[in-house]
Amino acid sequence: MTRTLVIAGHGMAGHRLAEEVLARDAARTWRLVILAEEDRPAYDRVALSTLFDGKSPEDLALTGHDFLTHPRVRLRLRTTVTAIDRGRTAVICQDGTEVRYDALVLATGSRPFVPPVPGAALPGSFVYRTVADIDAIRAAAGEPGRPAVVIGGGLLGLEAANGLRSLGLRPHIVETAPRLMALQLDEGAGRVLARLIGALGVTAHCSSTTASVEAGPDGRVASVRLSGGTELPASVVVFAAGVRPRDELAEPAGLARGERGGFLVDELCRTGGGPIWAIGECAAVSGRTYGLAAPGYRMARSVADQLTNGGGVPFTGADMSTRLKLIGVDVASFGDAFARTEGAMEYVVQNDAAATYAKLVLGPDGRTLLGGVLAGDARAYPGLRSLTGLPFGVPPDELLAPGRSRNGP
Repeated sequence: MTRTLVIAGHGMAGHRLAEEVLARDAARTWRLVILAEEDRPAYDRVALSTLFDGKSPEDLALTGHDFLTHPRVRLRLRTTVTAIDRGRTAVICQDGTEVRYDALVLATGSRPFVPPVPGAALPGSFVYRTVADIDAIRAAAGEPGRPAVVIGGGLLGLEAANGLRSLGLRPHIVETAPRLMALQLDEGAGRVLARLIGALGVTAHCSSTTASVEAGPDGRVASVRLSGGTELPASVVVFAAGVRPRDELAEPAGLARGERGGFLVDELCRTGGGPIWAIGECAAVSGRTYGLAAPGYRMARSVADQLTNGGGVPFTGADMSTRLKLIGVDVASFGDAFARTEGAMEYVVQNDAAATYAKLVLGPDGRTLLGGVLAGDARAYPGLRSLTGLPFGVPPDELLAPGRSRNGP
């Protein structure tokens, strides 16, 4: 008997789940109904900034003809799930239609966080999340040389600033933390990063908060006023200050939420509300949400195994290693980057002339790599990441040689 799997959301995690189920379901037990909020099928959101460099939305597409025409897949675009009726095992969509399910997986993702500052909704203000957002920013950019402001100096904010720069704008970044990428980089790496992006024409304003977005005579964005009184001219403002899980379906359906948001799930991504799972950015696994693609893929694989084989590998955490590589800027963070392990030691190599910084975090024995931070030159990142948690038998500086293998220089 064919059963119905409803997937609410068709982002990267939701699509990976669909692919994993189809690949494992040799008995053809499941038919898939995918309810996608956007007007296009799943695409590589991580590569969104490449749309500024000449790529088209089709280049980012994750779905091929075989998937879109699969006899056991029904994909409904521009369809938002507005409620879950657990008693009827059904979801209700914004157009009033009802879809029954034997299993429901919530893959609703996140929404951009826009700080509640005056003027945040003025024409010329944008978020940085979808293909439609990129199209809107490009249309508003206007003539090269105009100033722009990005609110948020994390990974997404730097991507947005680079995108604005590629349009010929002169971007400023406003970040409340004392350095850029504060969740990934330490103070030394943050200084190098600020220097490198400054050389590209991107100005960072750290330890700064946005007081308001000011309008010009035409009612559109004209400037951003900081809490200290500084006013930054801006023809475009992009909010890239983080995301919040899309978990608004939880409370009306009687599903628990994590303390910081997200559908609360166990290590098998189960909500506790019957045959309902949550994966990706909307899932709070044992209370913690994950904003990267790789953890969402692991959750998808676990749920697919449960649906098709009755098993599933518990999701017990994720590698949060990060690398940002823009034109002229290369930074990376991996493992215990902030030396939080008891007894950990730090080995730092800094070259101000070359604008490079490297820190290795070593275990108490001085011979085990726990993590590290790289800025200005992150070519050693792949090898270092593969060595994390393992003992090494060479001097620490040799670990920083680009292309070094796990077995020796």
